[in-house]
Amino acid sequence: MAWSFSIGTIAGTAIRVHVTFALLLIWIWLMHYRIGGTPAAMEGIAFIVAVFVCVVLHEFGHIAAARRFGIKTPDITLLPIGGVARLERMPEEPGQEFVIAIAGPLVNVAIAAVLIAILGSSGMEQIAGVEDPQSGFLARLAGVNVFLVIFNMIPAFPMDGGRVLRAALASRLTWSRATQIAATIGQGLAFVFGFVGLFYNPLLIFIAIFVYLAATAEAQNAQIREISGSVMISDVMITEFATLDRSATIDDAIDTLLATTQREFPVVDAAGHFEGLLTRDDMIRALKEKGPSTPVVAAMRRGLPTIHYRKRLEESLRLMQESHSPAIAVLDGSNHLVGLMTHETIGEMMMVRAAAPGRVRFGHLRQTGSRS
Repeated sequence: MAWSFSIGTIAGTAIRVHVTFALLLIWIWLMHYRIGGTPAAMEGIAFIVAVFVCVVLHEFGHIAAARRFGIKTPDITLLPIGGVARLERMPEEPGQEFVIAIAGPLVNVAIAAVLIAILGSSGMEQIAGVEDPQSGFLARLAGVNVFLVIFNMIPAFPMDGGRVLRAALASRLTWSRATQIAATIGQGLAFVFGFVGLFYNPLLIFIAIFVYLAATAEAQNAQIREISGSVMISDVMITEFATLDRSATIDDAIDTLLATTQREFPVVDAAGHFEGLLTRDDMIRALKEKGPSTPVVAAMRRGLPTIHYRKRLEESLRLMQESHSPAIAVLDGSNHLVGLMTHETIGEMMMVRAAAPGRVRFGHLRQTGSRS
């Protein structure tokens, strides 16, 4: 996720923190400092660290459940409203998504139950809102975990409750339709958060923006998933594009960049075999650091995934997601480069489908190059 940085890796999953998480730290610091000065502020930061641990455990609840179904989680990103676990692929069955979605809140239920048990018979009475720094540390932490359960189980994307709702709807409706319903609820909820935030807490405005964008992205991903299983890569891949010979220099690559509208350039050998990919950013970086006479093979990206042109589009989407690659090289049976798949290509396909739903056969629409 953009605007986030890694703080470590646990069991193969990178833990990332979004910069907006700093807003929460600042809010807690100021709230405690106003009441008790620096000592109280330090206690407040310690409290946030404890909340941080609870959120991480919540996400690892999702991760553990996903691994039961053979789904890896490359990373999780911590935000002011919680965490986001990025799955390697989507669950194949509604029941799988239900288990994965509910696993996170169940972790918070367990944490809250343990803390209440530690607090004793008056544990439920001691639970107070996170806004009250004068309450006991454990009581506030238990309250936060209860809040995380309630908030995450709101039946709207991108909360866990939205995924539980989609899983329930998908047992009777198509996956795309179920996603559209859950995403629409999420977008409506975002407007409610934004409106309330104008009068009570500005942090709700940031939450509203995130919820709206996440719900919209989820709906778009569902639309792509709906048609990707029936569309062949050969139907939508870019077939007319410039390539770079492995003997070319960065100077040659810059000339090609200025003469075309491409952003990604495959590097091939004399026989047309794919060797690597040079992006516009790679060119500029190499030009600054090493000069125009640098060979493209010294700046290109190696080891990128490739795919056969007769595979389905969903396979290329999976490869692009797993590898974070800006493009996938499409090969024929002799391993010659015959096409490119880019995120922009997929976006154009979706625009065409939206403009003429059910009336376009993608094999008759040949892409002519990557646009700027």
